[in-house]
Amino acid sequence: MDRRQIVERHQPELNKWDPVSPFSVGNGEFAFSADITGLQSFPKQYEVPLGTQSNWGWHYSGGPELYTEHDAAYQTYDTYGRPVGYAMKPGDKAEAYNWLRQNPHRLQLGRISFRFLNESGEEAQAEDITNISQKMNLWSGILTSEFAVRGEPVHVMTACHPAIDAIGVRVISPLIKQGRLQVFIRFPAPDMTSATWSKAVFPDLGNDGRHQSELSESGINGASIVRSMDEDSYKVSWSWSAGSLERTGAHEFTLLPDAIGESLEFSIGFGQESAQTAEVEDIKAASERHWESFWMSGAAIDFSGSADPRAYELERRVVLSQFLLALHSGGSLPPQETGLMYNSWFGKSHLEMHWWHAAHFPLWGRENYLLNSMDWYARILPVARELAQSQGYEGARWPKMVGFDGKPCPSPVANGLIWQQPHPMTLAELCYQADPSSATLERFRSIVFESADFMVSFAHWNEEKRVYDLGPPLIPAQECHPMEGSKNPPYELEYWKYGLEIAMRWAERMQQPANPLWAKVAGSLAEPPQAEGVYLAHELCPETFLTKNRDHPSMLGALGILPGTLIDRKVMRDTLLKVKEVWIWESAWGWDFPMCAMTAARLGEPDLAVDFLLLDASKNTYLTNGHNYQRPGLSAYLPGNGGLLAAVAMMASGWMESDGGEAKGDMAVDNPGFPQDGSWSVKWEGLKPWL
Repeated sequence: MDRRQIVERHQPELNKWDPVSPFSVGNGEFAFSADITGLQSFPKQYEVPLGTQSNWGWHYSGGPELYTEHDAAYQTYDTYGRPVGYAMKPGDKAEAYNWLRQNPHRLQLGRISFRFLNESGEEAQAEDITNISQKMNLWSGILTSEFAVRGEPVHVMTACHPAIDAIGVRVISPLIKQGRLQVFIRFPAPDMTSATWSKAVFPDLGNDGRHQSELSESGINGASIVRSMDEDSYKVSWSWSAGSLERTGAHEFTLLPDAIGESLEFSIGFGQESAQTAEVEDIKAASERHWESFWMSGAAIDFSGSADPRAYELERRVVLSQFLLALHSGGSLPPQETGLMYNSWFGKSHLEMHWWHAAHFPLWGRENYLLNSMDWYARILPVARELAQSQGYEGARWPKMVGFDGKPCPSPVANGLIWQQPHPMTLAELCYQADPSSATLERFRSIVFESADFMVSFAHWNEEKRVYDLGPPLIPAQECHPMEGSKNPPYELEYWKYGLEIAMRWAERMQQPANPLWAKVAGSLAEPPQAEGVYLAHELCPETFLTKNRDHPSMLGALGILPGTLIDRKVMRDTLLKVKEVWIWESAWGWDFPMCAMTAARLGEPDLAVDFLLLDASKNTYLTNGHNYQRPGLSAYLPGNGGLLAAVAMMASGWMESDGGEAKGDMAVDNPGFPQDGSWSVKWEGLKPWL
């Protein structure tokens, strides 16, 4: 299989401004998103911020103890006769509510831009940029940008070092010799000033007194800058080939290249304690080695022989999604939904989305990218234990919307969700399948066992029906249901059983006694509710397909993502067809389409699986840069990309029973999730079957 050919036929290119599709370079811990100049020269041309972000760069406005979770207003929900408080609404503590939602927030580390001057000395505008030709080389991770400024050519190479948080830039242009090209870095104020919940918040270029930018060292070919705000700080290091640095604003520094030639090289690094740079050629070479190694390892898939005209687009999405998820979602923290591009939901991670970002990595033979973020759960285990205990439960309850410290924040939805609870267990099991060793078991045992202890504590014994119920209170994965009126959603029931069975298997593998409640609850959960031959959103929602046919059709996840041991396959098939017929797809989200495809694949409906995967819907759009577009302000949604890769791996390589046994599906058939009529040619290597 010619992997390089597969990758390079999908390298994205731009020949005009694209306000929703900037390209990024990065390494999983740090990323830099650029406009068509290769830097961030004209940010107003874009619908979303052009970010310079990291996994270490966070900020508390006013300091981390300005408010704590105890300062929020809590609403009490009856939990089978026991009152339990959840911070869902601002109540009479709106200031604390909004501060806790917005803090900590991920920092925009700095805008790095060109300043082009016209012949008259005035600053060039976006309309002065012509002859645009920009290419993102996926095989090397290097961005090349060619354009003209009022007829003068400019060639820019932008690369990110794979091991240090630094970019290297090489510029070639007669504008340098003419003294008409400058480079500046501008630092925004650190606060998040908007209470919007998902729209991108542009950096604040006012409020100069809220932060400090001090030039700590400056020399002929380099300088260091110390950034400070409240109790937080970070460092910036800048080196260049020839020129001088001037302060041109309270938080702006400009590099004036020596006008002795037509080329300039510079690198800028960022760090919490110290910042590193490297020679531009070294950054370029390291990027080339890193990304070639990435593509030559793990799995690959080739759809080029297919007769179905949609095959090329699916292959494009698959290739670009691999690149984007390694760059944005493969680091040491569960990522935010927009990765390291810009802040959505204040830069915080949504833990119910971690599966969608990262579950595909082991299936594609790149489990190390998942392992990078798994130890974070162990670090926040005390927070999860405290959350469970505060609500009267055992074990560890994983929060939903969190910063780097794992602390939950108030939310009208987040605190009512439960489907993130088995995610770390499932991800740990994927890690074990990749490395079935005692070291893996020991590494994640507390995460698995304490997750299970909460799950059995949360389930409520229904004496009349002799089953365990889930909720109320809870909000299903389909978030448009009320906290106090939701009970026994099918996906959560199946996922509870699946997660508890993982815990039992881990105890057996480690030859230690399992909590007897794990088996008791797993074996006595309520049946997934249905009516008129289809599964409902939950037991108290008979109007599922009349008034609640929007948002996530999450009942389908009970068979597809999961093995469906509680599910009647005929009822699920009819549910899938009903969803396809009546769902309001413009209200769905990017991961819903691969979720439906996985359900169709397990049901032996490969044509339907492909139809869902490539359904013509606005939130199933994949932009030139490969990002899954959702709506204005949310033009990058990486859970959609990750779901796509998980679904494709499953459709190509099949799936396994929940007990970890032999691969199952119609395994006498190659590529069981794809049509078998000759319209699809699917060649692959290195994929692993889904659990």
